[in-house]
Amino acid sequence: MTDPAAPSAVRIEGPWTHRDVAANGARFHIAELGDGPLVLLLHGFPQFWWTWRQQLVALADAGFRAVAMDLRGVGGSDRTPRGYDPANLALDVTGVIRSLGEPDAALVGHDLGGYLAWTAAAMRPKLVRRLAVVSMPHPRRWRSAMLRDARQTVAGSYIWGFQRPWVPERQLTADDGALVGRLIQDWSGPKPPDEHTMETYRRAMCIPSTAHCAIEPYRWMVRSLVRPDGIQFNRRMKRPVRVPTLHLHGSLDPVIRTRSAAGSGEYVEAPYRWRLFDGLGHFPHEEDPVAFSTELVNWLKDPEPDR
Repeated sequence: MTDPAAPSAVRIEGPWTHRDVAANGARFHIAELGDGPLVLLLHGFPQFWWTWRQQLVALADAGFRAVAMDLRGVGGSDRTPRGYDPANLALDVTGVIRSLGEPDAALVGHDLGGYLAWTAAAMRPKLVRRLAVVSMPHPRRWRSAMLRDARQTVAGSYIWGFQRPWVPERQLTADDGALVGRLIQDWSGPKPPDEHTMETYRRAMCIPSTAHCAIEPYRWMVRSLVRPDGIQFNRRMKRPVRVPTLHLHGSLDPVIRTRSAAGSGEYVEAPYRWRLFDGLGHFPHEEDPVAFSTELVNWLKDPEPDR
């Protein structure tokens, strides 16, 4: 792997355009393609904006302005010393919507990005037109599953490991980010990403300070289970989501059990559609990009998404 720590490693060439936008006191890298209603794509762990490369093209071809952003501390975005709690990260997302000059956006979030998409839709409903969440339950359901479901606690054991100081950062960057490749391999279904894709994610994780910033939200999520700020956040998440919601999940996801994700519709007071991809793991948008993109585009273009 050549120069794994170069920040330019995340500005990968393609039909999209790279630029930076300011929001919520920080600078965020985005890749954008197409014209039309805004669709803002939020990546999860251990990835960055590039995980949405195939959806950027599909959405642009379907008549949308597709934008994939790097979350705070990851990829080409600022690595700030603090600000990694989900409430603030959700303000990053809604701030980017404003900075792009749009009145609202359809949010599409995977994994941690899904957690933030749920949060943004509850906190800033006027800025979220539609919501699509991949491989992540509603925050309140996630909290309940992690505390009360022994199988989900085991499935999410990597999050408990992130609570140690500095050890996980060293593990994620050792051997040119080899652990990143193993995690993606283990969390995928029978068709994991190819070696080039694995190497791209490994290289991005090795950019200085990325590993630390990438796991800070998970440290907050666990420590907040018993802290006042976490209890307050959980109460705020009682606010129902009032926009059409599409919930996508892989049946073989070993990180978020189907049982944990299913039922998040109880927090949605709007049309809610649950879609389970048979035979796919934690990364359905990469494992079967054609089927995933088709489902997403059809739902976004459907004027009656509750059917």
